[in-house]
Amino acid sequence: MGANSFAREVTNQSPLFEGINLFTTDRALREAVVREGGERAIESLTGFGGRCGSVEAAEHSRLANAFPPQLKTYDRQGRRLDIVEFHPSYHALMTMSCAEGLHAKVHEHLAQNGASPPGINVTRAAGFYMAAQMEAGHCCPITMTNACVPALLQQADLAEEWLPRILSRAYDPAFKPAIDKTGVTVGMGMTERQGGTDVRANTTKALPAQGGGGPGREYVLTGHKWFMSAPMSDAFLVLAQAPKGLSCFLMPRFLPDGTVNALHFQRLKDKLGNRSNASSEVDFEGASAWLIGEEGRGVPVIIEMVSATRLDCAISSAGMMRRAVAEAIHHARYRTVFGKKLIDQPLMWQVLADLALDVEAATALVFRLARACDRQEDERARAWLRLMTPITKYWVCKIAPALVYEAMECLGGNGYVEEGMLARIYREVPVNAIWEGSGNVMALDLFRVLQREPDVAAMALEDLGAGLGEDRTLAAAFAQVQSILHEPRTLDLRARALVEGLARVAAGALLRAHAPAAVADAYIATRLAGDFRQTWGQGLEKADCQAILNRALPGPA
Repeated sequence: MGANSFAREVTNQSPLFEGINLFTTDRALREAVVREGGERAIESLTGFGGRCGSVEAAEHSRLANAFPPQLKTYDRQGRRLDIVEFHPSYHALMTMSCAEGLHAKVHEHLAQNGASPPGINVTRAAGFYMAAQMEAGHCCPITMTNACVPALLQQADLAEEWLPRILSRAYDPAFKPAIDKTGVTVGMGMTERQGGTDVRANTTKALPAQGGGGPGREYVLTGHKWFMSAPMSDAFLVLAQAPKGLSCFLMPRFLPDGTVNALHFQRLKDKLGNRSNASSEVDFEGASAWLIGEEGRGVPVIIEMVSATRLDCAISSAGMMRRAVAEAIHHARYRTVFGKKLIDQPLMWQVLADLALDVEAATALVFRLARACDRQEDERARAWLRLMTPITKYWVCKIAPALVYEAMECLGGNGYVEEGMLARIYREVPVNAIWEGSGNVMALDLFRVLQREPDVAAMALEDLGAGLGEDRTLAAAFAQVQSILHEPRTLDLRARALVEGLARVAAGALLRAHAPAAVADAYIATRLAGDFRQTWGQGLEKADCQAILNRALPGPA
């Protein structure tokens, strides 16, 4: 044995968390899918879970982030290009998610003029939850393509032209006219540097092209977008100021005559995370776009797209939380510290169990919201969707960064280095709290529901109250939250407290109704009662931590 052979020996390291099935090893996910109406998709979700958790997928995820997209503005002879080049692994990930239909499966019934299949939003949510665990950056164009359809349907001629390729499960990354492609993706550009969330401050101008304006007609746009996500999409929904006000347009990369539209990308954003996906700054220098709906109704047209993307932000955050905690538990099961497995150390098992509670709560909330999407013919489901979308998006996306950090700390230095999954998830997860409405925007959205749609709010709150059962702690917490509603003079100032309180009460009610008693009891005792705390691993001295961990373990069905 050589003198340095000991340096090549690897002991007391956990095996790689790869080659697993992200569906069959996740009890809370499986139960949520069945409970909320997606039981018909168990077989397909099992197959997709295996692909998302495979060794091959892990390598594609690593490479897509190690080699981020590059903007090619000009060719070597000075001709304008405006293309973005991606690593082949990014395209492999897109191919997987499109083949699963995550970009359009909830709308596929439109091709047959049939009814939406039962539980299709729940089914898609489960796939998206696992795709985000595989690699979250590529989920951006997936979610925007899915969310664009309700907006397009408001302009029948444009929908007829674009929907067949949107609904295709073939991913086609070629830079060529949509008419020559087997499938397309759709991005969006709403914010500008001077306005951000306040899209009514947009300055991009839209003037009718020759022949006059109107729904479905061509306009010429001049201006910019500070954030144009997924710039290699085949078309974008954009907002611009038409003669009668802020309006929504479909802007393709190629014009009907096959020439490239005048979208000039200035640079790609150098982002904290989301590195596999490109986000750009773009100038419109007389770019052609087609009006969706009436002039001046840009926000109402695009609002359904925004609602769908907010749901996906919450689903993605819940999925990444699950992956982070699963990685931490997996590591703790194999790592020996001070003579015992790490998971058998009292402080560690309490931290891991505590993290698992929030993962299960987040999972319950997002799948309850997905069920409401599937049942919008029912007014109570619509009310839940309207009230609980900003609440769920706010709370799930807000708790995710800190939770992922705590999970990363469980791995020590191994969690902090880029070779592992945790560092990448930690950089990725903040974007969901920022994109499609930050915390204050979500709080203000809830405030608007309470003010402008009181009947809708009352119906959803009634359903929430009915789900509390006979749990006195839940009832007391709900009463405390409701007391904020009776103080209209300070309601706008306490909107965040209201959002967070409603989220925790709703999560507690769902866990009480559907989770094992060990999970529900511990969650309610620590999140809705007990002492104030800002970190995990406290207050579970009387909880059945072993039962909570057994449920959270990445194990077989």
